[in-house]
Amino acid sequence: QAQLVESGGGLVQAGGSLRLSCAASGSIFSINVMGWYRQAPGKQRELVASITSSGSTNYADSVKGRFTIYRDNAKNTVTLQMNSLKPEDTAAYYCNADGVRHLSVLGNYHYWGRGTQVTVSS
Repeated sequence: QAQLVESGGGLVQAGGSLRLSCAASGSIFSINVMGWYRQAPGKQRELVASITSSGSTNYADSVKGRFTIYRDNAKNTVTLQMNSLKPEDTAAYYCNADGVRHLSVLGNYHYWGRGTQVTVSS
């Protein structure tokens, strides 16, 4: 089992910045992909950004040029730097870890964090 704990959400004015962090713990050997998803009220959860263990990144078109994702493989952390925030970025943001391998259990696992709220006022 692994746990993902997010931090860094909050309320910010349009044009402002926030940084979301996520730490994975729990006898982890490696994590293939870490990422951030978001879900606004009444909408489906969507990918915001993801990053592989080798550093390849993927961004939703709506956040390209404004958000940056990076990770620390040694610490099993992933961070999302969000700049030039817009009201439409308001959502609950969820950390995701995919392809998680544990030290003493075979298989690849998938985990979600509990989410952190980001609210952008106009």
